[in-house]
Amino acid sequence: MLDKIKIKWVYGICAIFIVLNCIFIVNEFYWFSLLPVLILFTLLFIFSLDIILLLIVFFTPLSISLSDFDLNLGINLPTEPLLAATLLLFIIRLIYNRRFDGKITRHPVSIAIIIYLSWYLMTTITSTLPVVSLKHFAAQLWFIIPFYFLATQLFKERKNIRRFVWMYLFSFIIVIFYTTYNHSQYGFDEITSHWVMTPFFNDHTSYGALLAMFLPFTLGFSFDKKLSKTQRVLSFVVFLVFVIAIVLSHSRAAWVSLVVALIIFLILKMKINYKIVIITVVVLTGIYALYRFEIFMKLQKNRQDSSKDYVEHIQSISNISTDASNLERINRWSCALRMFKEKPVFGWGPGTYQFKYAPFQLSQEKTIISTNAGDRGNAHSEYIGPMAEMGVFGLLSVLAIIVLITYTAVKVYKRSDSSEVKFIVLMSIISLYTYFVHGFLNNFLDTDKAAVPYWGLMALIVTLDVYYLNKPKVAELNAEADTVQKAE
Repeated sequence: MLDKIKIKWVYGICAIFIVLNCIFIVNEFYWFSLLPVLILFTLLFIFSLDIILLLIVFFTPLSISLSDFDLNLGINLPTEPLLAATLLLFIIRLIYNRRFDGKITRHPVSIAIIIYLSWYLMTTITSTLPVVSLKHFAAQLWFIIPFYFLATQLFKERKNIRRFVWMYLFSFIIVIFYTTYNHSQYGFDEITSHWVMTPFFNDHTSYGALLAMFLPFTLGFSFDKKLSKTQRVLSFVVFLVFVIAIVLSHSRAAWVSLVVALIIFLILKMKINYKIVIITVVVLTGIYALYRFEIFMKLQKNRQDSSKDYVEHIQSISNISTDASNLERINRWSCALRMFKEKPVFGWGPGTYQFKYAPFQLSQEKTIISTNAGDRGNAHSEYIGPMAEMGVFGLLSVLAIIVLITYTAVKVYKRSDSSEVKFIVLMSIISLYTYFVHGFLNNFLDTDKAAVPYWGLMALIVTLDVYYLNKPKVAELNAEADTVQKAE
């Protein structure tokens, strides 16, 4: 009897909705049609937040930026409204429960991130453009809270680890096919490769950065014995698609980041002592310091600009004499350093660089793509940018996170008894290092495209350290993996 009553209620509500929706459509009001979607997402937020997080990951490569240039507001749909709602729900739950996972909040990486956010807030208060900085601070919160702190809870379930990666890969493949098709209409020309990925990515640099970030996972899955033969073949096909996409992107920074990622991979796989690595870095730094003028003069002799020829295009990476893209980066970095010297402690405020760097340009450093108004974007660096906007402590907080996540990943890789955990942490840190390197030349962490996987992979490494490092859960993880393999 009760089941019949429930069914009648469902039919009744559906009938009422259909009638009302028809009335609204006749009156040219179409938004009412979205009511079922709104109800569905509301229920998911309340009862299945893990599904919401995975949906956000899937939507991220496909999100489209909408900007209001008068108010200086930009928002990516549909991801940022979902991220903002997730942040709000987290705050409500935190107020109600008055606690969060202590094992996560006490982790060194988490402490470094909390310090980073605290200083971000401090420099927002002291900002020269408080409204701009407040918007950037809010964006940082809705990136970091859902995809670092909440993602650690998501990754407690082993199945969500691979889901996280594949959700991004699946939708990214759609973007790759869209971009490649557009590019083919122009004969795969180098010039058009800069913008054929719009509206999903702003330009080829951000597109290339994320391709490089996920390439290690596609190759790793291709040789993962935990997967079936069919899955490994599919992964290798995806790997080839990503390789072709990176080549066609003409993103030199992406290619450089992959070379460094390969070096990191070899260091870990060959178990090279970290002391040797540190000594090598120190020696190379010393050599640069001693011969920096000779190196600079040598680079100035390179006049190879960006080219359709891939060999010439690679040669143009070190051209600081005539290549406009490289020269403009130097111009931006020089402006950021001058801004830092004027406000070394608190900086100019998060997100303010693009509105404040114009007066710091020198005529002899300007390029053909520079503007007197200084309205062409950010500092093109994840390190120099924060230094100008948040002072010396802003830079130190960024570096502290990188050092601690590297230490955590290496610790987990060396100490874990699980091949599964070793594989996941190795792929994660290599992927992150593609972006750490890319961060010297560009900065995209103020966008959902980069921020979601960046903080998500950090959460993954910390979760492996806290919950899967030589604990009973690891045995369960491996047993489950073996069961899945046998079933397939």
